[in-house]
Amino acid sequence: MSNSEPETPRTGHESRPRVALIAGPTASGKSALAIALAKATGGIVINADASQVYTDLEILSARPSAEEMGDVPHRLFGHIDGAEACTAPRWAAEAKAEIAAAHSAGQRPVLVGGTGLYIRTLLDGIAPVPEIDPDIRATVRALPVAQAHEALTNEDPEAAARLAPADTTRVARALEVVRSTGRPLKIWQQHKEGGIADRITLAPIILRPPRDWLIERCDRRFAQMIEAGAIEEVARLLTRNLNPDLPVMRAIGVPDIAAYLRGDSELDSSIAAGCLATRQYAKRQYTWFTNQPPPGWPREDRAINDKIIDELATKLQH
Repeated sequence: MSNSEPETPRTGHESRPRVALIAGPTASGKSALAIALAKATGGIVINADASQVYTDLEILSARPSAEEMGDVPHRLFGHIDGAEACTAPRWAAEAKAEIAAAHSAGQRPVLVGGTGLYIRTLLDGIAPVPEIDPDIRATVRALPVAQAHEALTNEDPEAAARLAPADTTRVARALEVVRSTGRPLKIWQQHKEGGIADRITLAPIILRPPRDWLIERCDRRFAQMIEAGAIEEVARLLTRNLNPDLPVMRAIGVPDIAAYLRGDSELDSSIAAGCLATRQYAKRQYTWFTNQPPPGWPREDRAINDKIIDELATKLQH
């Protein structure tokens, strides 16, 4: 991720348009802070969460409700049909358009989300990898992941050593790139294009609340999702007979509730599995946001409450 520093009074930077960024693991309080900041600045909230882009996942993605949004404009929430797979480059292009529109209207964009890849792509840009040969892609995607990883060991051993053997998506991507272009993905990634980090003044904050507090919030939130209609939401999704490999079908909670609806699991077991998946996801995000963003980005390690939200929103305004 670009070594973009938080707002500082450096010569030449004052004229850059401002963008706030609130990032961190799921259930850490990001949405409440984003809405508070947007209200205080007359800004708009732009989603940077990979699950909240899908129309089909209002409940399980914890998309802010109409009541929570109030009169604050929200962008890139629930705007993509679950039959499509939203990629990081697509989201980044849409986010850039929304940021530009907000600046043209004199509004402060407030990016909020926990998908590090989205944020990194927006700020740093993407590697200019050529289009993958369709036949190569089809062949690679048809391979069992163990076989694909074995092939990657021979064709791009550095990538194979870096990637988990069960990481289907990344293993397939690395293999199709080296086969289609003749160059490892890492070589392509040494030069990226299209990032906005050097064209904005970024006001970031990373939420990293105490782990015990976060785990309890994850469990409570999943239980609230069940009460709010998550089972019915997944039932509607299953009637669409979508490809099980689509992101919407693999979103946190969907496979576990789907197992219950198919009769493969008891409800209590499915809820427990959903809670566990949520906690594991939060742990991965926590680790990512601890290690990946630049060290100069402010971190907030307290458990979020209304008082702290007001305090942070005030800081981020300046």
